[in-house]
Amino acid sequence: MIEKTIEVERMEHVIQVFGSFDQNLRIIEQELSVKVLDRDDKIHICGEAENVMLAEKAINGLLTLAARGEGIDAQNVRYILKLVSEGKESKIQELAGDVICITAKGKPIKPKTLGQRDYCEAIRENTVTLGIGPAGTGKTYLAVAAAVAAFRAEEVNRIILTRPAVEAGERLGFLPGDLQSKVDPYLRPLYDALFDMLGADTYQKYLERGNIEVAPLAYMRGRTLDDSFIILDEAQNTSREQMKMFLTRIGFGSKVVITGDITQIDLPEDKVSGLKVAMRVLEGIDDIAICTLTGADVVRHRLVQKIIEAYEDYDKKHPASDAPQPKKLPPKKYKRG
Repeated sequence: MIEKTIEVERMEHVIQVFGSFDQNLRIIEQELSVKVLDRDDKIHICGEAENVMLAEKAINGLLTLAARGEGIDAQNVRYILKLVSEGKESKIQELAGDVICITAKGKPIKPKTLGQRDYCEAIRENTVTLGIGPAGTGKTYLAVAAAVAAFRAEEVNRIILTRPAVEAGERLGFLPGDLQSKVDPYLRPLYDALFDMLGADTYQKYLERGNIEVAPLAYMRGRTLDDSFIILDEAQNTSREQMKMFLTRIGFGSKVVITGDITQIDLPEDKVSGLKVAMRVLEGIDDIAICTLTGADVVRHRLVQKIIEAYEDYDKKHPASDAPQPKKLPPKKYKRG
């Protein structure tokens, strides 16, 4: 057992790092099996030598973020503990990223992980960005934030949201109502993000003016989209032909973000995902970035990260060909009346 001491310049930073009722501190103590106390303007860490060293690096990193005005929550703490355990503590300072957008309620939207930071940087620097990753990594939310930021800065005139309506087989005519109501169920995640950024009233105003447009992917054919920020969500459910059609809609002054999770493809087994093909075809082309987010970039409930990891482990041990197949029932025989 050893003890390490960290000198503290401002106690308000310590309070922020420790969290409400010391909840962040408890995470550090539980994950690293150490005891942490603040006494006489110093932080004292007791435990096994290696664990104390990791805790010291993590707390110093968190204090640095607090000093730069970054918010500290349980997700931040767990992510920084992961970086420290991987020997990447020098990367912690890079998490103090620029604000992408301010929501209607005044909340600043920033990347929370290194993967998200690279993703946001790619969107800023490239005309086309593919964001590939599991649920909860902020692919869609950050893309909408970037779109709203570009619109507010008058870099684009329109925000266009689109998504393949796979569950309805793209036959939207069978759904009741006008085009807007037909597409609503499929674009709800995009709506939710836009409501956060703009507020419901502002969103509705821009929608009526045509500054925000919502269209199913099936209705994009034959259009050329200039001065627009276009987001294609759930792109893993596009066909090869749909993806090619979509990519050739790009006009002058436009920016495109394509998001998807290649582990959640809902297409029939005989169809190839257009996103998978695009990842191979577009690799290495200038002004096109392909960003891969991982379970480490999940910013939802911590169980989401564990669920994703569990599925990845299962898929490695049980390839698709070994997966249990549904039992085929013999055809029913009907007696003639």
